[in-house]
Amino acid sequence: MGTPDFAVPSLRALITSGEDIIAVVTQPDKPKGRGKHLTPPPVKELALKHNIPVLQPEKIRDAVFINTIRRFSPDIIVVVAYGKILPKDILDIPPKGCINVHASLLPNYRGAAPINRAIINGERETGVTTMLMDEGMDTGNMLLSERMEIKDNDTASDVHDRLKDTGAGLLVKTINGIKAGAVAPLPQDNSQASYAPVLKKEDGRIDWTMGAAEIRNLIRGMNPWPGAYTRWEGMQIKVFRAKALPEGKAAEQAGTILNVSADGICVATGRGVLVITELQPENRDRMIVSEFIKGYRIGKGQILD
Repeated sequence: MGTPDFAVPSLRALITSGEDIIAVVTQPDKPKGRGKHLTPPPVKELALKHNIPVLQPEKIRDAVFINTIRRFSPDIIVVVAYGKILPKDILDIPPKGCINVHASLLPNYRGAAPINRAIINGERETGVTTMLMDEGMDTGNMLLSERMEIKDNDTASDVHDRLKDTGAGLLVKTINGIKAGAVAPLPQDNSQASYAPVLKKEDGRIDWTMGAAEIRNLIRGMNPWPGAYTRWEGMQIKVFRAKALPEGKAAEQAGTILNVSADGICVATGRGVLVITELQPENRDRMIVSEFIKGYRIGKGQILD
C-alpha cells in the first residue's frame, strides 16, 4: 500500500527480490496540471508495468474493499506513504502484521512530514524505520532502522530522494528477517517521542525576526513544497536557496534589504544576515538572483515582510 514517488523504490525492491505481490493498493487517480487530466499515482504506474492488480478505494474503511483484502489472505501488508490511516479491520488481517516504512528514526518525528520537520529544526541526522503498525500514529513496535546524515546544503527534496532508496533496502532486510525469525519487535519509548504534523502553505511564511540560520533551515525544509515565502512590494516571492552569514544582530530592521548583487540579496534578520540566491516571483518560474534583478527593481533599504 503506497501512493507517491517515495513508495516507488520499495515496490520495485519487493518485485526485484521475488516477493509474491498479490495486489497493490493506492489512492485514486487525481486531476493534475492546467488541463486537470486524471493522473495515476506513481505506485500504480509501476504496478501495472509488472501486471500487478491495483486497488484504488475511495474510502479505506469501505466494507467491500476490506473483504477483498481478506479474500487475498496476505501474510504481510506493506505500507509506504499510503496517505491514509488504516483501520483495525485491515491491521488485523495479515498474520505477520502490517509493516510500515517511516522516514525518521522513531520515536522521533512521528507524523506526516518527518523529513521537512527534521530539516526545519536543524537536525544533522535522520533515517528510516520499519515498524509493525498499530492503531496509533506511527506508534507501533520498531523492527529495523538505518541512520543517514543530513548535509548542510540538503533540502527536503534531497533527503527525500536518498531516504526513499534507503527505505526500500531496509524493507527487504526487514521482510527477510521476519521470514528467518531474526527480527525482534522493539517497543517505542513514548517519553522520547516528537511529532511532525502535516505541512500547510502558511507554515512557509518567513518571519524575519528569526535568526538567519533558522530561516535558512525553514527554506531548506520547505523546498520544494510548499516553499518558504515572503512578500516584496505586495508580491509573494518564494525562496528556495539561501546562505546564512555569521550570527550577530544586523543594524537594520529585520526584513530590510541590505545589499543587492548578482551573488544574492542580503536581508537583515533577527540574528545575522540571510543571502537569498534562488527564488520564484509570483506567477513566474524559479530563477537565480542574477536573473531576477534583471527584471525587477529591487534595492537596498526596501522591506521584505
